[in-house]
Amino acid sequence: MLEESGFEIIRERGPLPEQRMLELVGDIDGMICGDDAITAAVIDKALPRLKILSKYGIGLDKIDVAHTEKVGLPLTFCPGVNHTTVAEHTFSLMLALFRHLVDEVNYTRSGNWKRLSGHEIMGKTIGIVGLGRIGREVAIRAKAFGLKIVGYDIYWPEEFANQYDVERLDSIAEVFKRSEIISLHTNLTPETENMVNADSIATMKDGVVIINCARGELVNPQDMAAALKSDKVGGYGADVLDVEPPPEDHALLSAPRCIITPHIGSRTFESVQRQAGMATRNLLNFFNGKPAEAQANKAPWAPNA
Repeated sequence: MLEESGFEIIRERGPLPEQRMLELVGDIDGMICGDDAITAAVIDKALPRLKILSKYGIGLDKIDVAHTEKVGLPLTFCPGVNHTTVAEHTFSLMLALFRHLVDEVNYTRSGNWKRLSGHEIMGKTIGIVGLGRIGREVAIRAKAFGLKIVGYDIYWPEEFANQYDVERLDSIAEVFKRSEIISLHTNLTPETENMVNADSIATMKDGVVIINCARGELVNPQDMAAALKSDKVGGYGADVLDVEPPPEDHALLSAPRCIITPHIGSRTFESVQRQAGMATRNLLNFFNGKPAEAQANKAPWAPNA
């Protein structure tokens, strides 16, 4: 789509740190970014040439959104393209932990016919933190699996919750206390950063299983590793880490009953096509004088300026 529109395309594999972004920007008219560091310094250097910043995906925590708005740089994103994919991955991690799938496959591959007893998820209580698009898709699947569902969100989806029997709790802390399975689907904010830590884990049920397909920074990795080693946490499945890619000595890479995937929750052929298509259309729409499909800030949409 970009080539057909006559763009000269610069490609770089991310996620890119601030220093690499500073080296790239300055002579770029439009940019599609993933989880790259789009800081105030990067934005300032990209101006005045950069006219449009298009986020591939929905997470904006690597972008200084307030600064894009301050300098009048339109920022678009792609809500609604990956909720099904991430919800499916959430259950992939959950079922793998409850049935010891990674261990069992590795035993069999090595010639060791070792059979472990797992657990069913039916009848257990799942607490969903964040009932946005992805959280709601998880709830739909949780009901189909026979799970009891509790949840918390500032913007409570009343009609949806009634339809799928989601019990509304008063706080994230209550979700942590009530649940045998916790699934995180909330944004990364100063309030949610490190919200799963030694203190909050201590309030959870013994053997709780925690799934994180949101942001790695929601969980303190050292505290999680310690909780896994002490058996307080029965399993941790995550598609995200606080540092990506992680250093070899990252605390969670050697923790027991811990499954980490390399941020592939939204990486299916179907989802990639939807995300790439929407991110590219958002960028092209700006230069063609058409409205954005979804804008993430309030900067003026002024293609002819």
